[in-house]
Amino acid sequence: MNRKNAWTTYTKKQLTELDKVCKDYLTFLDEGKTERECVKTIVGMVEKKGYVNLDGIIKNKTKIKPGDKIYSVCMDKTVALFNIGKKKLEKGMNILGAHIDSPRMDVKQNPLYENGDFAYLDTHYYGGIKKYQWVALPLAIHGVVVKKDGTVIDISIGEEKNDPVFCVTDLLIHLAGEQMEKKANKVIEGENLDILFASRPLKDKDKDAVKENVLALLKEKYDIEEEDFISAELEIVPAGNAREAGIDRSMVMAYGQDDRVCAYTSLRAMLEVEEVEKTTCCLLTDKEEIGSVGATGMRSRFFENTVAEIMNAMGDYNDIMLRRCLANSCMLSSDVNAAYDPLFASAFEKNNSSYFGRGMVFSKFTGSRGKSGSNDANAEYLAKIRKMMDDAKVCYQTAELGKVDVGGGGTIAYILSLYGMEVIDCGVAVLNMHAPWEVTSKADIYETLKGYKVFLKEA
Repeated sequence: MNRKNAWTTYTKKQLTELDKVCKDYLTFLDEGKTERECVKTIVGMVEKKGYVNLDGIIKNKTKIKPGDKIYSVCMDKTVALFNIGKKKLEKGMNILGAHIDSPRMDVKQNPLYENGDFAYLDTHYYGGIKKYQWVALPLAIHGVVVKKDGTVIDISIGEEKNDPVFCVTDLLIHLAGEQMEKKANKVIEGENLDILFASRPLKDKDKDAVKENVLALLKEKYDIEEEDFISAELEIVPAGNAREAGIDRSMVMAYGQDDRVCAYTSLRAMLEVEEVEKTTCCLLTDKEEIGSVGATGMRSRFFENTVAEIMNAMGDYNDIMLRRCLANSCMLSSDVNAAYDPLFASAFEKNNSSYFGRGMVFSKFTGSRGKSGSNDANAEYLAKIRKMMDDAKVCYQTAELGKVDVGGGGTIAYILSLYGMEVIDCGVAVLNMHAPWEVTSKADIYETLKGYKVFLKEA
């Protein structure tokens, strides 16, 4: 089944809309290179659209009614949005769920050391990365340092024009004969992904003079002591802004598009679909890249507890109604798929791959090899989705993530499906997935936004 390339279908008006959506998306990527930054940006956006913090509703014992717009944040890393519909929550919700964490390197709790007159920060990589891709390119540091008195110091170094940048060094080609014989997963070891942090020594210091100079600079600029690294969350990400790609400007090249491309389109759809019969929800979570674990991952009770609090504030809560609400819900697990790359064609099965420009991607099942770790959506649900998208003239395609025995991947879909709700994976095709710089098609971003809006209104 050949799917039409969406670019060939657009009117001048649609192209103008597409360019505006993608311009805003570039800004979103630049403002949110970490989960905390994403949540801060999202809260700012939703409050302008009339969303109210659930914490205040609970504290003031405010009654929630249809038409209310509510958000809830978990530890500044996960956020859930609700637009309360006219139907009882017991009838279920239409949910868009994406994740806002991305592969990167995290600074360890005892990271700063000196060796060979260089100061380094020791790191631990996060998520599935090809380690060799992260060497010899400009890197930035984003995150927070929390002092013992509770003071939170925001850190962002490497993004402004006059900021310094950082890097992981690599061995020069002239001496790399032995290195070049290694397998790709051994070319750069995880313990060698340390950040080159400084090289200037402090005067009148005989031992660790470069490290001492670093500590003096950190104290002067941020009022940070070495022990404050213990209660810090510092992420190492590629430095630089998201950019248009291609001579035709048809693509976006940026860090973190897995899965912020689906988070942004889900968020925007949620904000643009105002009046709803059935309650709509946008759930943007942390920790998907490491198994959706922890208090801010999808495996936590945050989402379930939040729905319970909303039902309670509506005067409708009991356990069986909460269970019915979750079981009667429909969800798009909004996550990316691997775009077909002709230069690596042997990893793909062409008839079941996603292609740039052919619209949003639905994956009936994910997982690897024998569908391990997969959510396998019902055929009835997929038929319902097909009708919605076809009626609204949304360009879409279906795909798996590579050849059956080559690999695979998971999403948050299987976790939500445990409630008994209908769930299917759906998102944007990505080239260079999990690399420092990933590539997407503007047309796919636009079609995915259209599809998410249709789902929120019609599911």
